Amino acid sequence: MNKNVLRRAVVCAAVAVALAVPAVPASAAPAAHVDSTEQIDDRHTDMYVYSPSMDRNIPLQVIKPADTSVPRPTLYLLNGAGGGEDGANWLNQTKILDFLEDKNVNVVIPAEGMFTYYTDWIEEDPVVGVAKWQTFLTEELPPVIDDALGTTGVNAIAGLSMAATSVLSLAIHAPDLYRGVASYSGCAQTSDPLGQAYLRSVIEGMGETDATNMWGPYDGDGWVENDPTVNAEGLRGLSLYISNGTGLPGPYEDPSLPRTPQAPPLLDQVVVGGVIEAATNICTHRLQERLEELEIPATFHFRPDGTHSWGYWEDELQRSWPQLAESMGL
Repeated sequence: MNKNVLRRAVVCAAVAVALAVPAVPASAAPAAHVDSTEQIDDRHTDMYVYSPSMDRNIPLQVIKPADTSVPRPTLYLLNGAGGGEDGANWLNQTKILDFLEDKNVNVVIPAEGMFTYYTDWIEEDPVVGVAKWQTFLTEELPPVIDDALGTTGVNAIAGLSMAATSVLSLAIHAPDLYRGVASYSGCAQTSDPLGQAYLRSVIEGMGETDATNMWGPYDGDGWVENDPTVNAEGLRGLSLYISNGTGLPGPYEDPSLPRTPQAPPLLDQVVVGGVIEAATNICTHRLQERLEELEIPATFHFRPDGTHSWGYWEDELQRSWPQLAESMGL
């Protein structure tokens, strides 16, 4: 056999072997899973769940049911603009553990998400990093929680301020995930000038970053697609509780009341918190009009006073609890 024929034979044989041997797949990305837990007390656990979409562990505060002998439903409870990272969260600012002492529900509180609106950002951002919160909260996290806590698979979601917008949007984007939604002091408009001004005051004013990294240009489709008022039809069939104050000083603006270390100065609560609550009040009335136009039932609670602050949100959680509990079959 001459050298050219031999060379061609070797090449053909090598190609045949390469085609016959299956390619070795690249190592698969790890699925969402519980990375670690830290038991704080008999009811409260800090849990860290790996998010494939964000490629990091997400901290959660988990409150277990009073009775864990049988599966229980889950309430996902979201914090405001600080995402709980600044210490202004449900555990620090309210007596939620006392309230839940006799409640048979799993409560899961993400302890991250500052200035993100708990949505999927289209760009990696220098302040919030890779933010894929909608994917995490609606796709990655629920199966992990259901498995880790042995839940019934029945869920509700509630949130305040920034997250009061998010809980409505998450419910629209994941129509079969939640049965009840409670929204406290939020602006459910993202695509009109008022709503965009409010969201930008959080993302650009407080977060000092570019809000177009979230949903793109302000006149683009992303802001419309994530507008709960525009897309309110997606809320049909859910148990809805929506509340807001007027911004006027109320019982929690009493200077004799004790204040937590994370609470703003009382003057800021009165002035800044009053202005913010007055703005979200306008948004909430518009949402009420929209749901009435669509003939979608919802419970609205408009307080005659109250600023944008934790005392009122704690009251609203308790006021909305019977409706949330009923939605979860409790």
